[in-house]
Amino acid sequence: MSKYWSFMALATLVFGTLCFAVAPTTWFWDKPMWLPADYSEHGGEIDKLFYFILALTGVVFLATEFILFYFMWKYDATANKEPVKYSHGSHSLEIVWTIIPAATLLFIAIVQFNSWAESKMQNPMYGADMIAGTEDDMQPTVEVTARQWEWRIRYPGADGRLGTPDDIFDVNVLHVPANENVVVSLKSSDVLHSFFIPELRIKQDAVPGMKIPVWFKVPRENPNEPLSMEIVCAEHCGARHYAMKGRVIVQSAEEYASFLRRKFREQSATVDPQVANAAGSAQ
Repeated sequence: MSKYWSFMALATLVFGTLCFAVAPTTWFWDKPMWLPADYSEHGGEIDKLFYFILALTGVVFLATEFILFYFMWKYDATANKEPVKYSHGSHSLEIVWTIIPAATLLFIAIVQFNSWAESKMQNPMYGADMIAGTEDDMQPTVEVTARQWEWRIRYPGADGRLGTPDDIFDVNVLHVPANENVVVSLKSSDVLHSFFIPELRIKQDAVPGMKIPVWFKVPRENPNEPLSMEIVCAEHCGARHYAMKGRVIVQSAEEYASFLRRKFREQSATVDPQVANAAGSAQ
């Protein structure tokens, strides 16, 4: 009976591995099950890194499980009558199984360096590394402030700078232009949140007291084709964490500019008329 359960463990391992292998394909489903659709310029590189690490760790997992099955099968208590032999361990073996995982992690760190640099260091606001500019040079496309439990959006007005009277505000709906670098200045007004857009392969913590740049580009052959994605908070932030949802609307450059003008006119009715007129004429 013990050998039967050893065989069942092996069958479960084989079936589970096949499910993992088939999940990224469209053999049995309309779309891959592992990851959502990718609309970001750098998303393909992140996906390749994900599958590479999955394959590498998967090989280690399979080897470990097959060794476990072998020992379960060979040293079945009902069939093996040899007395138990105890060992005090092997110092050399411990060194080997410490060095191999460490070398594997170092290898992964080296392989992912370009992907990390592209998505976290090479800020398009400066055209080089983030440290190449100063905060005064940083003029993001939009500012997103996480707050229990919503995303507050602020766009620069006609002067192209945030923090001036002609800024444009919205809540939970982020409009961005297609085929252009979009730089988000991410903030939090209360607790730790996480700005997560799965289709753009973006997941960045919003930390109180910090401005964190996040950037992406959505290539679109037909920028007039509607594209909408969900923004979720991936860090538990309180009782209504589940309700902290927003949308990303990708538009053509013309539609994006039209949206900003329309949004400015809508909010200008609630601001100082002199400020509205001055900024409106610049628009």
